[in-house]
Amino acid sequence: MAFINYTTKKLAIKIVYYGPGLSGKTTNLRYIYSNVDCDSRGDLLCLETPLERTFFFDLLPIKAGLIHDFKTHFLLMTVPGQVFYEASRKSVLKGADGIVFVADSQIPLVDANLENFDGMRKNLEEYAVDLSLLPLVFQYNKRDLENLIPVETFNNLLNPQRLPYIESSAINGEGVFETLKEIAKLSVPFVREKIFGEERRVEVEEEEKIEKVKKEEEKKPIEFVPEEEISPIRMTKIKFKSQRDIEEEVKKLAKEFTKNQKK
Repeated sequence: MAFINYTTKKLAIKIVYYGPGLSGKTTNLRYIYSNVDCDSRGDLLCLETPLERTFFFDLLPIKAGLIHDFKTHFLLMTVPGQVFYEASRKSVLKGADGIVFVADSQIPLVDANLENFDGMRKNLEEYAVDLSLLPLVFQYNKRDLENLIPVETFNNLLNPQRLPYIESSAINGEGVFETLKEIAKLSVPFVREKIFGEERRVEVEEEEKIEKVKKEEEKKPIEFVPEEEISPIRMTKIKFKSQRDIEEEVKKLAKEFTKNQKK
C-alpha cells in the first residue's frame, strides 16, 4: 500500500523486484543507485536477519509530475532469491504497488523461474491480492549470455497476457531504466485509483498528452552520473530477529521519508 503524508504532501509508491536467486534483482537496484544523481535517491539499506538478507532503498522520481498536490517517490525493494527464505519474501511483498519479475534467461533455470512466479502468486493470495489486478512488468535478464530461453517461450510460460516485458542485461545496465520506467508508468495510475479513487483508463486526450510528454522526455534524456564521478555504494545494514521486525521497519522507513521536509 502506498504511503501518503497529507502534511508534507509526499507519496511513496512501493515497487518490489521479485525473482529467482541470482537472477539480477539486486544488480538492477545497484545499477540504478550508481547511475542516478545522489540528490535523486537515498542510501542503500540492507535489512538482515541471522540467516537471510534483502536489500531496500528509496528513489525519488527522475521525471514525474505530481499526483494531485503530492510529490511522489518510489521505494524500490528486492526479495531474497532463495525459495527457502519464503517468510522474508512474503514480508517484503506485502503492500506492493507494483512488481518487477526478474527472470533468469538461462535454459537450465526454466523451472526456477516458474517456481518463483507461482510462489509470488501464492504469497499475494495470502494477502488477498489478485496478481492480475496488480501492476506487473517482466524483465527477461541475462540476454547477453548463451543458451537462452526464447522470449516467446517466456511469454507463453509466464506472461500469456502479454504484459509489458523488457529484455535486459542488468549487469551491463541494458534494460534497467526501461524496466523502471515501465513499472512506474503502470503503478502511478494504480495508486491514483487506490488512493484518490480515479478510474484507470486512458482516453484519446490522455494518449495525446502521454505522447507529448514522451516527446518532451526525448528532448531531455536522463543524464547519468559520469563513470569517473560515481561514488562507492553506501550501504547501511540493519539486523532483525523476526520477519515481523522487517515488516515494521519497512513501514517505519517509508513513513519517516514522507515526513521529511526536504525537497
